[in-house]
Amino acid sequence: MRFRHPDGSLVHLAYCTNVHPAETVNGVLAQLRDHCEPVRRRLGRDRLGIGLWLARDAARALVIDPAALRGLRGELDRRGLEVVTLNGFLYDGYGAEEVKYRVYKPDWADPERLTHTTDLARVLAGLLPDDVTEGSISTLPLAWRTPYDDERATTALTALVTLAERLDALAELTGRSIRIGLEPEPGCTLETIADAIAPLSKIGHHRIGVCVDTCHLATSFEDPHTALDALTQARVPVVKSQLSAALHAEHPHLPEVREALAAFDEPRFLHQTRTATAAGLRGTDDLGEALHGDALPDASPWRAHFHVPLHAAPAAPLTSTLPVLESALTRLVGGPHPLTRHLEVETYTWRALPPALRPRARARLADGIAAELALTRDLLTDLGLKELP
Repeated sequence: MRFRHPDGSLVHLAYCTNVHPAETVNGVLAQLRDHCEPVRRRLGRDRLGIGLWLARDAARALVIDPAALRGLRGELDRRGLEVVTLNGFLYDGYGAEEVKYRVYKPDWADPERLTHTTDLARVLAGLLPDDVTEGSISTLPLAWRTPYDDERATTALTALVTLAERLDALAELTGRSIRIGLEPEPGCTLETIADAIAPLSKIGHHRIGVCVDTCHLATSFEDPHTALDALTQARVPVVKSQLSAALHAEHPHLPEVREALAAFDEPRFLHQTRTATAAGLRGTDDLGEALHGDALPDASPWRAHFHVPLHAAPAAPLTSTLPVLESALTRLVGGPHPLTRHLEVETYTWRALPPALRPRARARLADGIAAELALTRDLLTDLGLKELP
């Protein structure tokens, strides 16, 4: 979906296809047919943006086979879909029964991460619409915090500098400018946006910036305006923003709240949980750790890294951090000039929801994704952006 900002610039809205993981090019083509086009039709749009997740094998196949890349681009066109952004966080295995910590491997200290992200950039340059010259890719925030030492940190930053040089060369060759956004996430080396400023300032390249995930922002209790103002002051670009909402429990000491939270403690994904105390942020790696024992103080609200559907907050006594998303969006695109032009709804946890909330049929999932995009569209138009055909 495309929007015209009051300053005249074009803002893109997509939804991320990691909600329907596929490891091969044929699997991606099936996604377009079975999921993405039905969502577009529900919204009554001739064109819908999607943020593709391409696993390692799929990305590599598209790089080595130009005909396959042309075929994917043609299929996007035929189904009324367009791609300006990729999700490059996970390497492979997103459809596994247990993802958990594997989502952070390989990290930026491993050569495979540089190779894969270079492949993604080459693919994206070939997928961009004819009238678009800028693409974005989100990636993990260097690494999970352990094991990570000074030597690995130096290796990771060196890899990003190498990537920036490759992106410069790609732009020279293709006329397409691809940028990379490190996505701060609880538990990682760069947990917050504040953590990301120093290393990105050290790299100091306009093609390497931040991907602001509003679920992660909320889980870490960062104030959106403070965080985004700090990025602006440091001249660190917001390459893209993933619009998502975390799980919020106002009174985690109550038994009924603990019981409601336990329904979201599922085995596939990691649900880092945080609380803000007078002594600073406290947290656990997963929701189950917070619920069992006294690992996390419960005198203040808890937030868990669980991407809940934007349009459907959990039933009381829980809620979502949608207000944080709204506040962030106001700062991102509600000012005289947008801080980013790539927005991506990223609710990948539909099938990890408690059974009563989980869509049981493909059509129900399409309904839900379309409802999330419709809500986001309304937020954007309320901020003065104009939806384009």
